[in-house]
Amino acid sequence: MPNLRELLHFYAEAGVDTPLEDAPVNRFAQADVKRPAAAPPAAARAPMPQPQPRQETTLPPSALSKASVPDDAKIGLARQLASSAVTLDELRSQLASFEGCNLKFTAKNLVFADGNPQASIMFIGEAPGREEDLEGVPFIGRSGQLLDRMFAAIGLDRTSVYIANTIPWRPPGNRTPTPLETEICRPFFERQIELANPKLLVALGGPAAKALTNASEGILRLRGNWKSHITTSGIEIPVMPTLHPAYLLRNPAQKRFAWRDFVSVKLRLRALTE
Repeated sequence: MPNLRELLHFYAEAGVDTPLEDAPVNRFAQADVKRPAAAPPAAARAPMPQPQPRQETTLPPSALSKASVPDDAKIGLARQLASSAVTLDELRSQLASFEGCNLKFTAKNLVFADGNPQASIMFIGEAPGREEDLEGVPFIGRSGQLLDRMFAAIGLDRTSVYIANTIPWRPPGNRTPTPLETEICRPFFERQIELANPKLLVALGGPAAKALTNASEGILRLRGNWKSHITTSGIEIPVMPTLHPAYLLRNPAQKRFAWRDFVSVKLRLRALTE
């Protein structure tokens, strides 16, 4: 059962920061009020009670400070921790101990990476789903199975690629991560890219493509067009934005576009590694 701090973090993330009453009210337990068939004579009616002004209560300042969403100080701490990591293992440890992102308190596992960190190509998605959260490994559900088949179509597998997400914790209910959550995690995934040092990046889906390239267009406009990611040390890495496997499962007709993107990736990777 979550402790008070975790519960307050969850409420703040959901936008609940001001209780209306001191005690919760079970509306379902209240009896239905039925209108009488006929009103009694005016002389027999009881005087109507005057409505009382509703008094709002607020959380004490100490509680609000614990429940508040991460601020610039947390982002600064994330940058400090990420930059201090000199290996991927150290970065994983720093991320596991970081408590500045509220998603950590609702997720079951940290989903850091899978595959070969020495690979020349790195695939980056947005955030883990249910299966990934349970196992702590990215892309192992239905979308991951499709991604494995897409790898095989261009001669790759999980021993020849490195896979990660921009967000390492599953958002509750698989909701879309907020821009603040992405910025909180940005120092970690940027450092992860820098330490892995791939020759090529593939962004799976619009959110990942925007996070890596700072583009504003949607994924249907971005996909198939080579972009760039600039690391914190100034190294430029080519990025291919493409459609997320989960999107392809919902829209099978779009697979032909993903195939074109993957063929372009195969040709670019061959040119960079030969």
